[in-house]
Amino acid sequence: MKNTATAATSDHFRPLRICIVSHNGYGAISGGKHGFIGGVEWQTSLLARWLHGRGHHVTFLTWDEGGGPEEMIDGIRVIKICGRDEGVRGIRFFHPKWTGLVSAMKKADSDVYYHNCGECVTGQIALWCMLNDRAFVFTAANDTDCDPELPEFKHFKDRALYRLGLRKADRIIVQTESQQKMLERGLGLHSSVIPMPCQRHPHSPTEGRRMIQSNRVLWIARVCPQKRPDRLVAIAKQCPDLEFDIVGPHYQDPLSRKALADAQLLQNLTIHGPLSREQVRMLLPKAACLLCTSDYEGFPNTFLEAWSHALPVVSTFDPDHVISRHKLGLVAHGVTELAHAIRELIASVDLYRECSTNALTYFLTHHDAERVQPHFERMINEAAALHRISGFSRAMRTESPQNY
Repeated sequence: MKNTATAATSDHFRPLRICIVSHNGYGAISGGKHGFIGGVEWQTSLLARWLHGRGHHVTFLTWDEGGGPEEMIDGIRVIKICGRDEGVRGIRFFHPKWTGLVSAMKKADSDVYYHNCGECVTGQIALWCMLNDRAFVFTAANDTDCDPELPEFKHFKDRALYRLGLRKADRIIVQTESQQKMLERGLGLHSSVIPMPCQRHPHSPTEGRRMIQSNRVLWIARVCPQKRPDRLVAIAKQCPDLEFDIVGPHYQDPLSRKALADAQLLQNLTIHGPLSREQVRMLLPKAACLLCTSDYEGFPNTFLEAWSHALPVVSTFDPDHVISRHKLGLVAHGVTELAHAIRELIASVDLYRECSTNALTYFLTHHDAERVQPHFERMINEAAALHRISGFSRAMRTESPQNY
């Protein structure tokens, strides 16, 4: 993958007050497994800790999911916005959700505000930053965040606020060149490609796997329609000689409920539910490959976790064609093709060894957190500098005599 961002090279470090808005991030920042914890939440908590380690003053805004209204967690100030379902239906969008966000942003009193994942909140943050002359950096979390049709947005107000947020952001970060092109062609917006970071576990392997260690196939995702758990169940039915592990929180839509009900009837499929980060890391070395059956994604954090453990991926989704171009696993479409790809990968020691080695090498080169996080820091610094310059210019205009 081409990286269009360059590393931070400033000779004079200047600590900033940085606020990361991550409504669903309390579980990730507090180290728990409760609440919703997806790739976005892990990445924002990782960025918060890295920036704090660099000497910046970091504040993290989340839903109220426990603890006091304000906490210090590993040196990071955590401010609660409000409860996820707090307030009266019909007006809670404005109060306490929007008013709570504004109050928390004021309390954070930061130089730069950062948000990952397209939603109406993107616009709310951008609007407050614009009115208060604060910098705003946005990161797209999914291809649909960059699609001008915004297919995941159900309401006009949400689409309008999100578009406002995109247009008012001082810097936009995307995960892939495909996303960058979508934003440029569809919305006329410039963005920078930065690969998603992942913290490598201290006990992760230092070289590719020399042999296939099991016949286990690992599936990690939210059990929801976008991730197509029904395909996983169909593959498990076609491959009774393989073992499947399904990890992730369960949604209550009809497709997901049926997939889980069918899964419970299969002897070769184990349903784990949501697991902590450490529990997931215990499963990765035991798996032969990671399976992705999604209709669409951004750049899945699960891919990075797998590759950091030298684990190949079999997937319906291939961001910027990195899996096929770098041979990090196999890409397939449909249940039959996916089942065939899993068997092909597991059947060939040479193919498996090559994909495993490539996966780890690719991760270390492109996604290791210590390599990637400086790019995010540079974007944050650039956004802050824009507002320092504009503030200085306003001050000069105010103090200088005017000619009429």
